[in-house]
Amino acid sequence: MRLHMAVMASGFRRYATYWAATAAGVFTNTVFGFIVAYTYIALWDQRPQLGGYDLAQAVTFVWLGQALLAASALLGGGFHEELQERIRSGDVAIDLYRPVDLQLWWLAGDLGRAAFHLLGRGIVPLLVGSLVFELTLPTSPLTWLYFLTAVALGVLVSFAIRYLVALSAFWLLDGTGLNMISLVLSLFFSGMILPLNVFPGALGDLAAVLPWSAILQIPADVLLGEHQGTDLVTAFAFQAGWALVLLAAGRALQSVATRKVVVQGG
Repeated sequence: MRLHMAVMASGFRRYATYWAATAAGVFTNTVFGFIVAYTYIALWDQRPQLGGYDLAQAVTFVWLGQALLAASALLGGGFHEELQERIRSGDVAIDLYRPVDLQLWWLAGDLGRAAFHLLGRGIVPLLVGSLVFELTLPTSPLTWLYFLTAVALGVLVSFAIRYLVALSAFWLLDGTGLNMISLVLSLFFSGMILPLNVFPGALGDLAAVLPWSAILQIPADVLLGEHQGTDLVTAFAFQAGWALVLLAAGRALQSVATRKVVVQGG
C-alpha cells in the first residue's frame, strides 16, 4: 500500500510540474465551456425541460463536464498511450520484473494524475461558469462528498476501459485506431456531447447502462440531486459494479497478454 501511495504521489507531482500546460488546459476548458453553454441555452430555449433538466441544470452539466474532462480522461491522455508504447518497444518487460502488479502500478499513477487534474483543471472552469451563469450547485457538504465519491468511481471505470485499450497493443502493436474508437465512444456515451437523458428511446436506454455513463453522467446527476436515497446507492453500485467487472477483465487480459512476447523495434 505504501508503494502504491508513493506512485500516486509521483503521478500527482509529474503533472503538477507542467504549469504552462495546466494553464492552457484551464483556458481551453473555460472557452469551450462558454461555447457549449450558449449552445445549450439556445437548445433549451426551444425545448424547456429537455431530458428532465431545466436550463440551470443543463448549463451546470456543461461546466461539470469541463471540470471533469481532464480528470476523467474523456479526451484520452494519461497512461494508456505510454503503456502502449512500452508494449510496442518491449520495455514492458521491465515493468513486469518490478515487484508490483502491473495493473495496480498504472492505476496508482493514474489516480495521482486524476487528482491533480481535478484540482488544477477542474475548479477554475466551474468557478468561472458559476460567476457568469446561474448554476444549480448544492449547498450541502454531504452532496459534495457524494459527488466526489461518484467522481472517484468514475475515474476507476475510465482507467479500467483505458487499461483494456492499452493492453490491445500486445496484439495490434499500433493502437492508434482503437484509441480513436475509444475516444469517440467515451465522448458520446459519457454524456460529454449531450446529457444521456436527452437520448431518445432505445438509444437512451442503451447509453444509460453502458460503462461510460458512470464517468460523467452519474457524477453530474449526483451533484444535481437527481440521485438521492436508495437511488443514490443504486448509482454508486452501478459505478462500482462496472469498475469491478472491467478491472477484472483487464486482469484476465493482462494474464493472457503477458504470456505473449512480442518485441518490435528493440
